[in-house]
Amino acid sequence: MASLNPVGGGPREGVCRRGVFLEQLGHSVSIVTLDDPGEPYLNDIPLTVHALGPSTGGYRFNKRLVPWLKTHARGYDGVIVNGIWQYQSFGTRRALRSLGMPYFVFIHGMLDPWFKHRYPIKHLKKWLYWPWAEYRVLRDAQAVLFTSEEERLQARRSFWLYRARERVVAYGTSNPPTDGIGLRETFLGRYPELRERRILLFLGRIQEKKGCDLLIESFAKVAASDPTLHLVMAGPGQPAWLNRLTRLAQDRQIGGRISWLGMLQGEMKWGAFYSAEAFALPSHQENFGIAVAEALGCGVPVLISEKVNIWREILADGAGLAEKDTQSGTDLLLRRWLDLSADAKAAMRSNALRSFGTRFRVDAMAQDLIDVIRAAPP
Repeated sequence: MASLNPVGGGPREGVCRRGVFLEQLGHSVSIVTLDDPGEPYLNDIPLTVHALGPSTGGYRFNKRLVPWLKTHARGYDGVIVNGIWQYQSFGTRRALRSLGMPYFVFIHGMLDPWFKHRYPIKHLKKWLYWPWAEYRVLRDAQAVLFTSEEERLQARRSFWLYRARERVVAYGTSNPPTDGIGLRETFLGRYPELRERRILLFLGRIQEKKGCDLLIESFAKVAASDPTLHLVMAGPGQPAWLNRLTRLAQDRQIGGRISWLGMLQGEMKWGAFYSAEAFALPSHQENFGIAVAEALGCGVPVLISEKVNIWREILADGAGLAEKDTQSGTDLLLRRWLDLSADAKAAMRSNALRSFGTRFRVDAMAQDLIDVIRAAPP
C-alpha cells in the first residue's frame, strides 16, 4: 500500500482485517508501505509492517521499493498491490516482472469514471502516464480484483486503452463487537447531548465525493418534522471543506442539530453505530464502502446512493434504501426512511444483520483471495 494512514479510509481497513483473518487461518501476512517508519499510526497495525519511507511527493516515489521486492518477494506465495496512481503499483510491476513472479491488483474504486467527469483536468494529466505506467500495471497483472460487478463494469469506462484479467472477489470486514448496549453507553457517556436523540450517522472521510453537502441540505428539509432528529458527522476532512459544510449548516439554521465528532476509532466508532437508527452515505462514488458493511454488521439499516456499488445487493436483501446521488434523490432517501413504520424499520434492522452475515464477512473475502493466489502459475 502507498500508506497505512487511517485517514485513507476503507482500503487500509480492508487490508488489515483481511490480513488478521488470514493469519488466524495459519497464513503469514506482511504489509509493505511507502510510509515513513516513524509514523505513529503504524504502531496500531496488528501485522508485520515493512515501512520503506519516507517517500517523495504525492506520487510517493520510493527508490527502496524495487530493491526490497527483488530481495524478499520470492519468500511469499502472493503479492497484492492495493490501489493505483502511486508508486507502489508501478514499482511492484518493475520488480516482479524482472523476477518472473505474478502479482495481483486491487483497484479499490480508483478507475471509477466519476473522477473523469468531476476532475477533467486531473484526468488529462493521468493520460500522460497511463499508457506507460498504470495501463501496463493492469495489463501485466495476474488478476485485477474488483469488489463488485458494478465496479468491474465502471472501470472499463475511464480509459479507452484498457486491458486486464478481471476477477470479482468477495469483500467485507470482520464481525463487529457484539456488546451493543455497552458500546452505546460508552459513546453516549462521551457525548451525553446525543441521548434521547434519533441519530442519523455519517461515518467516513468528509469530502466532496461522499455527498456530505447533499446530506446536510436534505437533513435541513426534514429536521423540523421531529425535534429529536440529529445528524452525526464523524470522520476526518480537509479544513476548507469542513468549513464550507459547517457554514451550510448555519445558513440552513440547523447548526445545533449536527454534531461534528472528527475521526472515531475503537469503542467510540462502534458505539456510534449502535447509537444510530440509520447510516447515511449519499456518495457520488464508492466502490464498496467498508463503513456500509460495518453498519450492517451492527444491525443498522443503510441509506445510500446508487453510486455505492453494492446498492443492488442492499436492496435485494431489504437491508436499506438507495436513491440517485442528487439533491432530490437524497431528499427522497431521508423522507422514505422517516415515513417507514416502526415494524418496517425493525424488519430492515434484522435484514441488515442477515445481509452482513451472508455477503460481507471477512472470511469470504479471505477465502476468495486464497483461491485467486492458488490458481496462479507457480
